[in-house]
Amino acid sequence: MLIEFLLGITVASALLVFMAPDCIAGKLAAGLSFLPLGTTAVMWSGFDASGNALRGGDIAFESRFEWFDLGSYALQWHVGVDGVSFPLVALTTVLTTLAIFSSWTPIDERQSQFYGLMLLVEAALLGVFVGLDFFLWFVFWEAVLIPMYFLIAIWGGPRREYAAMKFIIYTNLASLLMFVGVFLLVFALGDTLATLSLVDISAAIQNGGLGELGGFDPEVIKVAAFVLLFLGFAVKVPVVPFHTWLPDAHVEAPSPVSVVLAGVLLKMGTYALLRFNFTMLDDVLTNGWNAEILMFVGLVSVIYGAMLALAQRDLKRIVAYSSISSMGYVIIGLTALTAHGVGGATFQMVSHGLISGLMFMAVGVFYNATHTRMVGDMSGLADRMPWTAGIFVAGAFGYMGLPLMSGFAGEVLVFIGSFHTSLVEGAPIFTALAMFGIVIVAGYLLWAMQRTLFGPFELETDYEIGRAPLQDLASLAVLLGLVIALGVNPDFIYGAIQDAVEPLVRAGTGGDALSVLLGGGR
Repeated sequence: MLIEFLLGITVASALLVFMAPDCIAGKLAAGLSFLPLGTTAVMWSGFDASGNALRGGDIAFESRFEWFDLGSYALQWHVGVDGVSFPLVALTTVLTTLAIFSSWTPIDERQSQFYGLMLLVEAALLGVFVGLDFFLWFVFWEAVLIPMYFLIAIWGGPRREYAAMKFIIYTNLASLLMFVGVFLLVFALGDTLATLSLVDISAAIQNGGLGELGGFDPEVIKVAAFVLLFLGFAVKVPVVPFHTWLPDAHVEAPSPVSVVLAGVLLKMGTYALLRFNFTMLDDVLTNGWNAEILMFVGLVSVIYGAMLALAQRDLKRIVAYSSISSMGYVIIGLTALTAHGVGGATFQMVSHGLISGLMFMAVGVFYNATHTRMVGDMSGLADRMPWTAGIFVAGAFGYMGLPLMSGFAGEVLVFIGSFHTSLVEGAPIFTALAMFGIVIVAGYLLWAMQRTLFGPFELETDYEIGRAPLQDLASLAVLLGLVIALGVNPDFIYGAIQDAVEPLVRAGTGGDALSVLLGGGR
């Protein structure tokens, strides 16, 4: 019942913060956020699942019982984690706690509501990663949107209402496509399916339970469902050309909200792609040029996202477009369907969550001090805010793939996995072009750092600019420490990830991450 406790304590903490006076809401939320964080740490110490939850593997901390009937289907409370989902659960609790601490400086009105909504977002995100019944999972999936909408629309920038509305419209339309795709599969499975458990749906598909639907044969149904699901999840990732909501949401959202938005919410899309498209319907990739098309989509996201970032002058927009580029690597790794391709993509989800959270948090600290995010308006911040600047530089190098940082581990694993795939004609060419994206990333991040951190201090402001508050520096330092820890020892989570992705592998081999990074494995 640890998962129920985790969800329950997070929701209860949110309700308690809602009722607290503003003067103590921030401190109370920070203290209460350690409860789900501590629960996750306890769960990690007892985590012993192996295999993939949707492919008959062990499910850790599983609870399953009937909830109510919906027509001929029994809806269930079915929760649990495996090596794919549990690292994302841990990422959620870590980033939420640190985002709450970093909110103390910029959030100075309606604080009880803000922090209560932050904890509600955490609860809904946790539900997405632990839910194993489609109806339950979909409730959590949609529940994320509600508090996130208000966090952007109330505490955001000048165009906050536009950004929040655009976020809701894009993601709701995407949810509709995804919903239709899932029920195409459910209806085509017919009497072979008695529940909406993701485990049962996956097993029925793998056992050949799909039948004709509306005169279309099972293979057509599979492809149609794959396309609908991919389009639905691609908006959340986001994949080019469905990315336009993301920069607006990031620019207008408060920086602590951007930490959660980039660090965790985007992973909902890649996690769902892995669960649905690349687990339930992975054989669609073997038909025709499907794998080549998807790897090309990932490559376009890598290069185009990086080029867009190169053209920006707002630090937040630069980091936002960097996220689009980084998520392109995840798509490439998943499409490879090799041990290190899928495993590296999953590792990259966690790595990007930590690095993007660090970058957005650092940009927020700069903005709190200077009240501007425009690169052309700042210079010489390293002299006034040396610790923040130093951590920002380290995070930027993590984005560039500096060895012994998590960004290097994630990208190398993806490149190794995609280079060796047998599903994609010309995979080495796709991989080489994707690697070129790192060069572009280095270009715009080095340019941004040179303009904002170094040189003479020229910012004209009435505000006193000095060292960042202790809670901000501590949050940044913790994130940087985690980025380095996973870069030095990626097997801290990669072993569990490999156990969970191995049943999905079509080509390539596994192996521990450290030996791969040192050249000892494929």
